[in-house]
Amino acid sequence: MSKRSSLTTRSISLSLLLFLLCLTVTPVLGQQEGEKKKQRRKIEVEKVYQKWLDEDVRYIITNEERAAFKKLQTDEEREEFIEQFWLRRDPDPDTNENEYREEYYRRIAYSNEKFASGIPGWRTDRGRIYITFGPPDSIEAHPAGGPYERPYYEGGGNTSTFPFEIWFYRYLEGVGSGIEIEFVDPTGSGEYRIAQSPDEKDALLYTPNGGLTLYEQLGITSKKDRPFFNPGNRNNQNYFQRAQDQPFERLALYANLQKAPAVKYRALAEKVDQVTEFDVLPFSLRTDYVRAGDNSGVMIFTAHMQNADLSFKNIGGIQQATVNIFARVTALSGKRAGIFEDPATITYPEQELQLGLKQSSVYQKSVVLPPGRYKIDMVVRDITSGHTGVVHHGFEVPVYNQDRMMTSSLIIADTIEPLKNRVAAGQFIIGSNKVRPNVSQVFKPYQNLGVYMQVYNVQIDQTTLQPAVDVEYVLTRKGKEVLRVKEDGKNGISDLTGYAQQVTLGRAFPLKDLEPGDYEITVVVTDRVARQTISPKTYFTLLDPEKLGER
Repeated sequence: MSKRSSLTTRSISLSLLLFLLCLTVTPVLGQQEGEKKKQRRKIEVEKVYQKWLDEDVRYIITNEERAAFKKLQTDEEREEFIEQFWLRRDPDPDTNENEYREEYYRRIAYSNEKFASGIPGWRTDRGRIYITFGPPDSIEAHPAGGPYERPYYEGGGNTSTFPFEIWFYRYLEGVGSGIEIEFVDPTGSGEYRIAQSPDEKDALLYTPNGGLTLYEQLGITSKKDRPFFNPGNRNNQNYFQRAQDQPFERLALYANLQKAPAVKYRALAEKVDQVTEFDVLPFSLRTDYVRAGDNSGVMIFTAHMQNADLSFKNIGGIQQATVNIFARVTALSGKRAGIFEDPATITYPEQELQLGLKQSSVYQKSVVLPPGRYKIDMVVRDITSGHTGVVHHGFEVPVYNQDRMMTSSLIIADTIEPLKNRVAAGQFIIGSNKVRPNVSQVFKPYQNLGVYMQVYNVQIDQTTLQPAVDVEYVLTRKGKEVLRVKEDGKNGISDLTGYAQQVTLGRAFPLKDLEPGDYEITVVVTDRVARQTISPKTYFTLLDPEKLGER
């Protein structure tokens, strides 16, 4: 083989090796570059949250909130924290705007515009006070300093001062009344600092025999006796000095001005915060809905509590327990959608109290809401013992589409019956029926299982002018069918006439012949006209009669 051929072969081999090396290295480099981008992105996001903590809310976040924020692990948790941070300070949740937040950021912008002096305005003492407490009620400004006649409570006499301002607040919550804050610019740079002594603005303070007070001119005291030089000296004090100008009073004011303003929690937040693990009142909450119109729904909130957890007291021979129920409904945006507060009283004759303690009590409230996602915060407080329970529950009011068959909640009830007075109102009333939901969905063998549901947008058969709807109740246990009942509209409270294209289903099933265990019940509804089928389902538990004494 010639040398040229050999060189050519080696060149090809080298080129091939370099090509294969590139194929290997390129994905690795691409992966490394992707990891670097992710890392840079993570660092940038962390900087945003750190900036919010260290700059945006530096002056108003409490120590407890700061500690809680630092413990959060995910961005979702941090976003939720920030949302709740501002909601706790919103003076009017019923409006779309958070007035507190908007005013807060306006103050930051104003401070940056008016108080900047080599550093951003929000970082200056004047900026901090303005951002935290808002504009003062009045300002005494001496922007150029110069000749100054002291008031009597500063010792009297004439001197020359640095530029200074005195801000006056009639009242600051957590600080006090009649608050004067003195700012001094000793360098002439425009950066005013909070003064802890009236002498800090005195430009002749260190000038021998310059700017003397009346006492110093008379030889009663000397400059070295001033509190600025000797805070602990009580022998030659200014007897006309105001209490608020005393050194320790000034220090106390300065300390109070460093604190974050108190969060004005609304009534519910206060009650929630007071709950401890030692005084909790347990209760359960169930949410159901029925249609109120094309653009709204009726949300039904049912609270359930055991009587044994309540405190009864004898009032005139009657054992009575009373709980206060407070609830707030809010949209996910934070806007308040509803609020209600009711007392509930449970009474038993003295001789029936022991039996009553084995039973439970149910409270219900209905609220009309437009479609959307919401949450309810409910507080139940036993007024005798003070024990308090809190439940936070999310729910959705659906949008009812007129083009397809839809239903209300499938409600499992322990009481379901028609009303004698069809215009009755109050708890557990849905239309012309009484339906008391079983919140726990746990039944005893001697009870009946109540099933209630409304079906909307059923089509009308033009030959009969009524819906052509088939309804079956299917009961299964461990995947096996136990019971199947066809609805004929002649038993229970079902109404299949289709008034306003709505069908009401309601029936009670005896449970005494069923075995204990967990069951699934499905309501299969078929509209033969529209050729649509829906089959909502839910669950319930049947207790073992031999174990009832253990529960």
